[in-house]
Amino acid sequence: MPLHAQPVASHSNVNTPAGRKSGIQFSAVVLCLMLGGCGGGFSLSKADDVSVTTASIAGGQPADTQMISDQSTIRNAVSQADLSTLDQTGMAWTNDETGSRGAISSISEYADSGATCRKFVVSRESYNGVSLYDGDACLVNGRDWKMRAFKSM
Repeated sequence: MPLHAQPVASHSNVNTPAGRKSGIQFSAVVLCLMLGGCGGGFSLSKADDVSVTTASIAGGQPADTQMISDQSTIRNAVSQADLSTLDQTGMAWTNDETGSRGAISSISEYADSGATCRKFVVSRESYNGVSLYDGDACLVNGRDWKMRAFKSM
């Protein structure tokens, strides 16, 4: 048996007061559903208040593991910097493992109890935001650089 479309309301019923009222109610319900679904309660005037948070971060590492990895990357960059060619703008650093990056500036070298040390200021841009740190790294036993200080400014 073939299927035939059945009209929702007959034309003769639409012109009656009851037919018009139910048609208007139906249209109002459809309009409300459409606006509610499309609008979703989002206001463009509040767009600055919108933020997105995800459960994972680059490398899948916890924040403290990221900081340790970033400090190691920064320490290596500071230890390899050629201070004779470094200008006032400093040098950039990037940690591909964590996705963090920044700039190292104000590197100065000094001796402390026979060890070569370097003080520096570094910015760190990560998924947690942008921060500025005061750091200090020293060459231990003439071969390994160790971070002695890394404090938030």
